[in-house]
Amino acid sequence: MFSCVGYAASSATAPLAPFTFERRDCGPLDVKIDITHCGVCHSDIHTVRSEWGESSYPCVPGHEIIGRVAAVGDDVTRFRVGERVGVGCMVNSCRECPSCQNGLEQYCDATPTWTYNSPDPAFPTAGAHTFGGYARHIVVDEHFVLRVPENLDPAAAAPLLCAGITTWSPLAHWKVGKGHRVGVVGLGGLGHMAVKFAVALGAEVTLFTTSPGKIEDGKRLGAHRVVISKDAAAMASEANRFDFILDAVSADHDINAYLGLLRQDGHMVLVGLPEKPMAVGAFSLVAKRRSLSGSAIGGIQETQEMLDFCGKHGITSDIELIRIDQINDAYARVLRSDVKYRFVIDMASLPEKL
Repeated sequence: MFSCVGYAASSATAPLAPFTFERRDCGPLDVKIDITHCGVCHSDIHTVRSEWGESSYPCVPGHEIIGRVAAVGDDVTRFRVGERVGVGCMVNSCRECPSCQNGLEQYCDATPTWTYNSPDPAFPTAGAHTFGGYARHIVVDEHFVLRVPENLDPAAAAPLLCAGITTWSPLAHWKVGKGHRVGVVGLGGLGHMAVKFAVALGAEVTLFTTSPGKIEDGKRLGAHRVVISKDAAAMASEANRFDFILDAVSADHDINAYLGLLRQDGHMVLVGLPEKPMAVGAFSLVAKRRSLSGSAIGGIQETQEMLDFCGKHGITSDIELIRIDQINDAYARVLRSDVKYRFVIDMASLPEKL
């Protein structure tokens, strides 16, 4: 065991504050990582505030992790000290169920071991749970460590480990590419990555947003067209046009309005997580044999494929770099949608000891 410094919430109502805790030493297949950057995901806020069920406290969030390998276990073959690496939303899974065997660990039948707030099999103590990337170091099984291309800015690459793979996975699964007309609903942390990926894959991309103020930004990010979804006439003119629509909105909205924009046999995939149930009209699907589905992050293999694609095409997230002592203000700004498009913590601002 070794002592590690991080930032944690002690309850659902407490601000995040400095916290010292124990990390395990490197086992034979482990990689110890000195964390340099960690993205701030809205999921961090939901978990810290127990909005997705009761969380375990103290809670150290963070699952968009970039760092350098500090040490490796005796049996590690894939990584060496000094390499730039990343860790996303998972740090383990059963490895045996059909999903895991097919490289889709995020759908593990036994539930993955999440990077934070998940029962931690490495610690036998009752109630022990994982601590995430708002910290100086992390120790992870090599299977769940990703290689990050050196040509990418490490701070801007951090959100690729969640926002990036969450939008890449459905685009890859449905084989979106040249000749496809793609709609992206919402321009936030997820939506801005979806636009970048779909454009780089060769699709014609239309951004749907409720805000006229995002037209210019959408086009800057590469969208070929921008439609204001509150404009009924504009929406009506898009009917039966799209091969694929990626819905990245977590606020309440009418998905039937977008289902009607799909052509025959078109697909719509949800990656946003609205709090309230969404009503789906049967005729929206049946009339054109359209499909509606959801997608969660991505497996380790496809996450590596996404990172390699980003390295080849120079794709990163649009970020605002912050110090760790600004994290509570950053949370407040995320809730106000006051960020373009992801906060990333510079972990050099966190001391090694308190």
